[in-house]
Amino acid sequence: MARLHRVSLYWSILISIYLLVLFEVLPMPLIAAGIAQEILLVIPWWLLVSFGSYSLWSLGWEYLHSVTEINEAKTNLRGRAVTVD
Repeated sequence: MARLHRVSLYWSILISIYLLVLFEVLPMPLIAAGIAQEILLVIPWWLLVSFGSYSLWSLGWEYLHSVTEINEAKTNLRGRAVTVD
C-alpha cells in the first residue's frame, strides 16, 4: 500500500472516530459529557495552531541553513578567485 493510501486511511479513521465522539455516538469513558464536548470542540483549532507553529519553525530553520550554505559557497568561490556579489 502506498504511503498516500496509508496516510489517507489513518486520517479517515481518526476523523470518523472524532466525529462519532463529537456527536455522542461513541461515549467518552471517564470524562463527563460536558467536559468532553468542550475539549472536542477545541481539538481542530489546537491541531491547526500546532501545525502552523511547526511550519513556521521549519521555515525559519531552513532559512538559517540556506544562509549558512550560501556563505560557505561564497567563501569557497572567493578562494578560487571568482568574483561574488
